[in-house]
Amino acid sequence: MAKTFVDKDTCIACGACYSTCPDVYESDDDGYAFVKLPGGLEGYVEVPEEFLSDALDAKDGCPTESVKWED
Repeated sequence: MAKTFVDKDTCIACGACYSTCPDVYESDDDGYAFVKLPGGLEGYVEVPEEFLSDALDAKDGCPTESVKWED
């Protein structure tokens, strides 16, 4: 199954990922994205099948390629 995380060092808080896939990505108080699934703050997290398509769209829409994937 695919896994994702957000690289906070390159995130520009544009909102593209959490607007595209709010079931997986969310913003912190400063607008920076993170994976809101359990374990999302520690590293790569498995993306549930029902969110996979939207999460991949979020990855593709990230202007700084901060949404990372691992298969």
